[in-house]
Amino acid sequence: MSSPFSQEEGPQPPKVLKAPMEIIANLRQLQEDHDPLVITFHERNQRFQSYVIEVDRDKKLLVLDELMPSDGERYLVNGEAFSVEAFHEGVRVAWKCEQTVRIAEHEGARCYFSAMPLEVVYHQRRSAFRAPLQPSESIKIELSGDKLRTALPGELLDISATGCKLRFAGTLGSNLQAGQVYERFTAKFPFGAMTTAIEVRHVQYEENLNTTFIGARFHRINGQEQRLVERFVFHLQREARRFDNDGLF
Repeated sequence: MSSPFSQEEGPQPPKVLKAPMEIIANLRQLQEDHDPLVITFHERNQRFQSYVIEVDRDKKLLVLDELMPSDGERYLVNGEAFSVEAFHEGVRVAWKCEQTVRIAEHEGARCYFSAMPLEVVYHQRRSAFRAPLQPSESIKIELSGDKLRTALPGELLDISATGCKLRFAGTLGSNLQAGQVYERFTAKFPFGAMTTAIEVRHVQYEENLNTTFIGARFHRINGQEQRLVERFVFHLQREARRFDNDGLF
């Protein structure tokens, strides 16, 4: 049985994909896994979220979901160029759109028709173990900061030396935004709690589960907190290997 903690490939230099089939394959992965897109307009600081909802190879069109927050649509109406960034299983996928998009509807929902990108940056950056928690493990977390009105309780789903995935009950609306740093993330490990800042990389609400999933990266974590994280990752790795070995008998 393969261990879920086999070390992933180290960071690779970015690749620029230009072959249409490669570009389409990567965009379809983003669509199928419902990976969130972070959209930024040139010379503007605000970030917006969207999703790939259709990849039309024949028409060379990419259909994007409505921007959140929705006021970003006015920049599209103005014809402003924008950049798109997404993460799929630790790989950064990014491209630029410098052509005017068409605002329309797709299956009854507002959307945007964009030309298929001619180039996509593909960057495998993760070099840390990603350790999922076993069902028997339950690590409570709390997220707070100057940009949040109240602290948000949640649960840890997986963790590495560089970041983590979190689960929160219900929809958080606009409380959390991709790209934003939140000053106080606290996780209660079995051997003690750690607190550090995190940068939210993506936010995904699953309506059928009434659950919000957050992908985050530790932000300027100090040495003591880093050691606590690595100790817990090692604990999970050891438990998983023990579980794998027990499963052989």
